[in-house]
Amino acid sequence: MEKRIGTITVLLLDRTVAPLINSIISEHQEIVLARQGLPFHERPVAVISLIVEGDVNQINALSGKLGKVGHVEVKAVVTKSC
Repeated sequence: MEKRIGTITVLLLDRTVAPLINSIISEHQEIVLARQGLPFHERPVAVISLIVEGDVNQINALSGKLGKVGHVEVKAVVTKSC
């Protein structure tokens, strides 16, 4: 299957789920090229942005697992082809 480049944005509406989110991202580390996290210290919210490269199934598997975690919102954008 053809590899694609994309981004996954993860909004943690409750930072107590961060260890689970980190674990899921680590399980898929082979497709993660870059990662940036921004905690909002005055609020219980954090944002994680990922740059990924993999086939559609790999990217969907990661974003799907992240999206199943409670108190989390996930959006993925993937190139049509590279």
